[in-house]
Amino acid sequence: MRKLSLTAIGMYLSILSSFSQDSSQYKTRKLRLDEINFVSGYYRQDGNNSAVTGGLGTEKLTDFANTIELQFSKYDVRLRKHSFHFELGYDHYTSASSDKIDPHTISSASSHDTRIYPSASWTIKNETKRNTFGLNTSFSNEFDYRSFGLGSSFIKTSRDKNREFSAQLQAYFDTWSVIYPVELRLPAFGYINNDKKSGIRGYSPRNSYSGSFSFAQIMNPRLQLVLIAEPTYQQGLLATKYQRVYFKDRSENVENLPGERFKIPVGIRANYFLRDKFIIRSFYRYYQDDWGLKAHTVELETPIKLSPFFSLSPFYRFYQQNAISHFAPYGQHDPTEIYFTSDYDLSKFTSNYLGASFRIVPQKGVFGIQHLNSLELRFGHYMRSNGLHSDQISLHLQFK
Repeated sequence: MRKLSLTAIGMYLSILSSFSQDSSQYKTRKLRLDEINFVSGYYRQDGNNSAVTGGLGTEKLTDFANTIELQFSKYDVRLRKHSFHFELGYDHYTSASSDKIDPHTISSASSHDTRIYPSASWTIKNETKRNTFGLNTSFSNEFDYRSFGLGSSFIKTSRDKNREFSAQLQAYFDTWSVIYPVELRLPAFGYINNDKKSGIRGYSPRNSYSGSFSFAQIMNPRLQLVLIAEPTYQQGLLATKYQRVYFKDRSENVENLPGERFKIPVGIRANYFLRDKFIIRSFYRYYQDDWGLKAHTVELETPIKLSPFFSLSPFYRFYQQNAISHFAPYGQHDPTEIYFTSDYDLSKFTSNYLGASFRIVPQKGVFGIQHLNSLELRFGHYMRSNGLHSDQISLHLQFK
């Protein structure tokens, strides 16, 4: 039931993966452990526009997340590199807003929850043909939903290694518990095992299909450009039924949204190596969907190498979006409308996210531990124009 995730961790890992290279000189045919990554993060937020209570009320939430990733590799008889990634994630959150689904309880099951999400992937890289093919799968389980994911990827590099095309297809098959607010749990609707207290009226699917296509070009020794397109199609239960909506005539209902959504984000990333110790990473994305939402994102990160073993990376992100056509604040919806929501994630707002990361890569290992290759600490502060604000901190340890 979390409304926001640890975006700092995800952005951090994507930066690492985009610049990783294979430095192996000895092409062993035995499966070996190349790398272990452990990430731990803490997130907290607060605000006064909870969708659970119709657009007014606390949005206080905390989340403690941990992931561990194991990376293995081996070469086959044709000297193709096989890479295997296994990841296990664990989140535990507390949510004051979700607890308002049934405010008559001291503490309902929705006030806190644990999410577990394992994933695995396999890629095969043919250095002679300059291509890489991969498959992945994932699973996630939480109080009110379960998700299963499948995907594939393909990368093709030019002969001079100055251009690269990549494509990824992903599908997620989710099952949501249909939970109503306590005052709208009418006996005539029926409940799972006749348990009105749980509020679960049944289970509904939501399927998501997405593609990610990028083209990278090294313009010169200092500048690299990447063009990105990530279309997504969703179908199924896209409304959250425990989120209340209040109308102009003071009547009440649960959120209702269309059962389909098509998203088209496109972006460009530019990395400029100003000097050996200074890099400028920039990103712009335009987003549009058929619910009427349009958004702009601008990101800037400037890693600075202060010494051979220590770097500082301040970052900033600006975001702006308009409201979807089905959004209205508390008590502003017309009761004749077909679709309606008071979720401020779908409202008009601007946001700012800024922070910095500190990374150390000692020659003899972190704290003198030889295989503890690097340590990174990242902090970010998020501010939204409607009052929502959050803080995030994450720790990444890399073992090689």
